[in-house]
Amino acid sequence: MLHFSVIVVTHNRAELLRATLAAIARLSFADPWEALVVDNGSTDATKDVVTGVSKDFPVALRYLHEPTPGKYWALNTGIRAAQGSFIAATDDDAYPETAWLQRAAAGFTRFGCGFVGGPVYPVWGGERPRWLHERSATSGKVLGLQYHGEEPCEYGCDGVSWPLGVNVAYRRDVFDQVGLFDGRLGRVAGTLRNQSQREWHVRARAAGVRGMYLPDMAVHHSVEAERLTRRYFQRWFYWHGISRAILYQTKGLHLLEPEGSRSHEAERHVLGVPVSLWRQAARASASAGKRWMLGRPDDAVEYELMVCFCAGVIRQRWRDRSTMQSKEALAG
Repeated sequence: MLHFSVIVVTHNRAELLRATLAAIARLSFADPWEALVVDNGSTDATKDVVTGVSKDFPVALRYLHEPTPGKYWALNTGIRAAQGSFIAATDDDAYPETAWLQRAAAGFTRFGCGFVGGPVYPVWGGERPRWLHERSATSGKVLGLQYHGEEPCEYGCDGVSWPLGVNVAYRRDVFDQVGLFDGRLGRVAGTLRNQSQREWHVRARAAGVRGMYLPDMAVHHSVEAERLTRRYFQRWFYWHGISRAILYQTKGLHLLEPEGSRSHEAERHVLGVPVSLWRQAARASASAGKRWMLGRPDDAVEYELMVCFCAGVIRQRWRDRSTMQSKEALAG
């Protein structure tokens, strides 16, 4: 059996994918490995790019097609088809360092864990605005960046956030233990849903699967100019709220602290939304407005994003409530 399967999910990014595959082709790894590209319904030259690159690729490069829209439906297709005993995943606009698989393999051997990941550094496609701090938790979530320091540490502990889909590797057998990803929570073209990774890792932790951050397992991730805007960050947090509301509806997880022990179960709800979330939205709105009035718009960004998050939660909870009422009316 192959040692590693490297999976890249793509959708209409043929030229970016070409650069990613060039980086993957430069990986230095002595054991057998393969690469799979899962095309999630592209209408551009994606298949032609993969076919062309495969002729001179250093290992087997396979093309798969998954028509169901959604990154994590496509990733599940890749996992099912992968022949490796370890599965590494990255994105179609990312560039793993040459020792990427070596570092992952060393981490599995050293820590005996179920998954590993590492830092994700930006490749800036435009000027970084003053209010954007590269290593803040906010920027990391929105732009797909991560840095947890220069020492190995355990994911999901002591404030260490979960690995990102752009830089993560799994033992194949953990999917037999935990199951595959919930594609309903992942990104689909036209949306910014973003909780499939979190939901899987919360489920994995409950099943006793642990993972380690490896500081030398690095990937570089393109950050396009259009994502370096206040508007994009606001839109991302709006969809973040929608995604968290779906988690709350389907899994009962806390809207703000899904990994913790807190619950909204005993809390009063207004229009299906916990009162604490309404209060959070009101405080964030007031704080953002105050900073704009004081002529400090850059200081208002974090509060604006919380307002957008709350708006997404409210929208999705309203939809869930309306759907439930409709079902009850039909049943009656």
